[in-house]
Amino acid sequence: MAGFEGKVAIVTGAASGVGRETTRLLTERGARVVAVDVAASVHELEDERVAPVEGDASAAETAERAVATSLERWGRLDVLHNNAAQILYKGILDTDEEEWDRLLAVNVRSIFLHCRAAIPVMQRAGGGAIVNTASISGVVGLAGQGAYAASKGAVVMLTRQLAVEFAPAKIRVDAVAPGAVDTPFLRRFVDAQPDPAAVTETIASHHPLGRIADPAEIARAVLFLASDEAAFITGTVLMVDGGYTAA
Repeated sequence: MAGFEGKVAIVTGAASGVGRETTRLLTERGARVVAVDVAASVHELEDERVAPVEGDASAAETAERAVATSLERWGRLDVLHNNAAQILYKGILDTDEEEWDRLLAVNVRSIFLHCRAAIPVMQRAGGGAIVNTASISGVVGLAGQGAYAASKGAVVMLTRQLAVEFAPAKIRVDAVAPGAVDTPFLRRFVDAQPDPAAVTETIASHHPLGRIADPAEIARAVLFLASDEAAFITGTVLMVDGGYTAA
């Protein structure tokens, strides 16, 4: 994969899971990263290549601070990975208004705000790449994920809309749509079940490859879409799902 030497990226949801792996891989390939997360543990990532920004990704102030940090520290912004998310394993009838609003805020509003803050910088620079984290839940219907599925479906369509609107500015916008990934989100759900091992096996069996993804596998797909190797790819939702949606 092509390197990212001299490039600057913003990664939201960077403290753990896919975001943390994306941050690690970007810096290994030469990029500087503004790492955004609501968790204070985002400061653990700080070094000469990573500038942490602690804040709620669904707040405009956080998005504006992330972009300002990229410009103040390194004078540019090339890549935005909108990865911040929450998940809720509830059907519509069991979901209250506060839960619905919070899921849509973190999973969709955060993308709107970070794109709104970042795109003008990319336009002035002559281009850039945005990669959003969607999900299989935004592509196929899954029971018990009412608010989450709605939010990820919105991510899919926002990705396509932004790709069309900003293609003339040479800003590419794509998404990865993972299946089950071994992240704290999934582990909390599995560990709360009466038989975590059986639940893990069932989840893995729904993927034709017969296993759950490692976060680094999703992060590598993010880097591909953000790289110059994907220069003629925009508006694409890349299924990184072990064959789930092909079955």
